[in-house]
Amino acid sequence: MASNTKTMTSALIMLLAQDGRLHLGDPVSAYVPDVPGGRHITIADLLKMRSGLYNYTSAPELAATRDADPAKAWTPQEVLAIAFRHPPEFPPDASYDYSNTNYALLGLIAEKAAGGRPLAQQFQDRLFGPLGLRQTSLPAADDSSMPDRFSHGYMYGGSSYALVDKPYPPELQAAARTGKLPPVDHTRQNPSYATAAGGVISTADELSTWIRALVSGKVLNPTYQREWLHSPQPEDPKAPDGQRYGYGISYQRFGPNAAMYYHGGELPGFNSFIGHDPDNDVTLVIWTNLTLSPDGRTTANALLPTVLDEIYAGLSLPPAPSSTATR
Repeated sequence: MASNTKTMTSALIMLLAQDGRLHLGDPVSAYVPDVPGGRHITIADLLKMRSGLYNYTSAPELAATRDADPAKAWTPQEVLAIAFRHPPEFPPDASYDYSNTNYALLGLIAEKAAGGRPLAQQFQDRLFGPLGLRQTSLPAADDSSMPDRFSHGYMYGGSSYALVDKPYPPELQAAARTGKLPPVDHTRQNPSYATAAGGVISTADELSTWIRALVSGKVLNPTYQREWLHSPQPEDPKAPDGQRYGYGISYQRFGPNAAMYYHGGELPGFNSFIGHDPDNDVTLVIWTNLTLSPDGRTTANALLPTVLDEIYAGLSLPPAPSSTATR
């Protein structure tokens, strides 16, 4: 489910805040040492993609290593070391930038706040178990298997085209369209490089159950649910009515009577979108097993306008969310 995992990581952080084990205004340095500017970055900044920290999945060395050894087991410390070798993009809370580094840190913070309890076990005890999600799990770092039954996932070209939103060159597009370039099967990749940012495995049915429960208030208490629902803020201050990103969730209006809380996921082999519209009681899951079409579009996002038009017939819809907002 790739970055749809972020909805779960953020929910767990909110539950730990609800328990009084952490506060969203706490500095990152109180939980994880040696984070550049960690004394000035809050947990809320991480949740809202406003830390300014470099996105480790943008680093060429990550894609190169992943292509050379797709079964490699990664630790959060390894991917954070990649991120911290690069300077921050901007001061904390000065802007928005989608960065998986934020959620790698949040996974470590959740473990520290829970007295060292592993992230996978917390997901199971606090999210998956109570909601009856029996086919949803965060695999161990050295586990690259897929539970039966599963769909193979494919992508043209190397990992960087998915990890960095790197456009396909014309010659690759032409080769893919004519069949001269077969897609690569990425099914057996090890997603441990994503972990709290995108490592969870699930099914379409269970993702539907999850996003509906999260948005409708079955996960958090009323106080923290209100804070979570009101957390999204404009990604672009010049477009206040466009996409908003909050505590591990995006929000957008699709017309006067339609709005959806949503997220998306993208990694080599798979692309997905999950959303729930509480006003119209609409839950939507789009999941594809080709990351990018030959013309370079993220496949689930490319389908989204057509699906929304069917659901909300007659509404004038905005463009689909950008892949950087949903990866």
